[in-house]
Amino acid sequence: MFERILGKVAKVCWLIPGFLLWAAFPPMAEKADALFALAPLIWLSRGGDSRLSARRWFLNGLVFWVATLSWMPAIVSNGGPWPLVALGWFALAAYCALYFGAYGYLSARFWRWAQGRSYGWRLFGLVVAEPVLWAGFEILRSRLFGGFSWNHLGVPLVNAGFGAPARIGGVYLCSAVALMINGTIASIAERMLLPLVKFRRERRLLRLDECEVEIRDGEDAEPEGSVELPPWARSIETFLPFALVFALYSLSERPAAAPDAERHLSAALVQRNFPCVFSQQPRDESPAEAYESLLANISLLRPDVVVLPESAFAEVGPLDSPGAARFAGWLRSKANARAVLAGGSRRDAGGRNYNSAALYGESRMQTYDKVHLVPFGEYIPFDKTITALQKLAPVGSCTPGELRTLDLGGVKVGVAICFEDTDSAQMRELAAMGAEVFAFITNDSWFSDSCEAEQHCWQSVARAVETGLPVLRAGNSGVTGVIRPDGERTFLVDSSGRPLVDERGAMFERVAPARASTFYVKAGDAPLASIFSLLILGMILIQYKAHHEKRRTLSV
Repeated sequence: MFERILGKVAKVCWLIPGFLLWAAFPPMAEKADALFALAPLIWLSRGGDSRLSARRWFLNGLVFWVATLSWMPAIVSNGGPWPLVALGWFALAAYCALYFGAYGYLSARFWRWAQGRSYGWRLFGLVVAEPVLWAGFEILRSRLFGGFSWNHLGVPLVNAGFGAPARIGGVYLCSAVALMINGTIASIAERMLLPLVKFRRERRLLRLDECEVEIRDGEDAEPEGSVELPPWARSIETFLPFALVFALYSLSERPAAAPDAERHLSAALVQRNFPCVFSQQPRDESPAEAYESLLANISLLRPDVVVLPESAFAEVGPLDSPGAARFAGWLRSKANARAVLAGGSRRDAGGRNYNSAALYGESRMQTYDKVHLVPFGEYIPFDKTITALQKLAPVGSCTPGELRTLDLGGVKVGVAICFEDTDSAQMRELAAMGAEVFAFITNDSWFSDSCEAEQHCWQSVARAVETGLPVLRAGNSGVTGVIRPDGERTFLVDSSGRPLVDERGAMFERVAPARASTFYVKAGDAPLASIFSLLILGMILIQYKAHHEKRRTLSV
């Protein structure tokens, strides 16, 4: 009876890693948890039981993603039907958890094969197989089916000031580093618990001998060909990973993108915190009254550009309308600025809708149309073919635009709207096109009174470090501020020092446009993705060879 209770408690305790990983991100933001949260699951995978490993990794992934996406029900208060919101919440969480399960399965398969082989294969598993498998699945999650690039394992490292490897391999390399540190902790725990494991194995073997039960497939015996290694050899498992981590940080110690000392860009960043575009709440003041109040003290500083969030011009008309142009001119005069960058909608001559950003200068207007649209938000899959589906899109069926930079007085600005700043590939392409400054504009008021805005901002910090470019970020409900190429940031904050969310404010900052780019901008995800592909191919070939030999043995 007591043992059964302990067994059930132990099963619940196996879900703690998922909870600890969630705690590494906002709202708790215990960043260091990302370095040890997954160690118990890695230790389990090294036992070689692929089904058990896949099941527990998936369940922990489900715990992590359900908790991480707990901001999704906030859409209900803005008019979202709760059955569809709940379905989307749990479906997305389960989909993302599948990548955890896939990692657990393949990791255990690798360790099952590596048992009984040379110690070099164990070291290979610790410093290559485990980290690359994890990073590879994160890359897949960011690309497949439109991609969901959110809360990667390396994001807490970047936001803790240890994101330098992202300049070489993106946030995915930071994730590989974090996974390697988790694996090193698992190795230390293995060495500490080795006497207990041996004692329990011996007792079990003794009971099996007494009952005259034959051990099946050698699962409870020492792996064939295994060698008892001296303690100094096992200590390599601690020193080698940390030596590799030290080498990575040494190689990426300085940003590759050098700021232009002769040029500076001054910006006024405005966080109006107007209600969600779907909200039925009445506006307490007009846009002119709100912006006049927010920009009252900015005009004395004469900013180069005023950056407003996504949907900022929703109340004054399409971005290319005369009304929007007049309002932008009024804003420029009130702020004493050279240009205004604002988000809104527009429709082209063919009747196609776009979620766009417009840069209103003294003589002309430039537009950028959002490229990476949000499925089930800005379009319904196949709605261009089955036009009846377009009525289900909350903001109307949008059309993706083309990637381009905007010219702000000779400075090339790369714009990202809403969740585009989570797409490292798109931001890398903008940097390769010559962008010198990023402007990220978003409207996260869909998820008011939740941790979504702060989680979203953490992804933006990773983009700045990856590309080596400064970021001007304007969020309607937060988070608003400046992120520098080394990850340092200056945000609007509340009285407790936390980023200002669900309140209004404005700030003035100066950034230095960058001239060069990082290695990640040049190479992208190709190095990590190639190693991941070769690893998967190798495992498939090994499995095929083992299956072929087994069939040949049975036929004989």
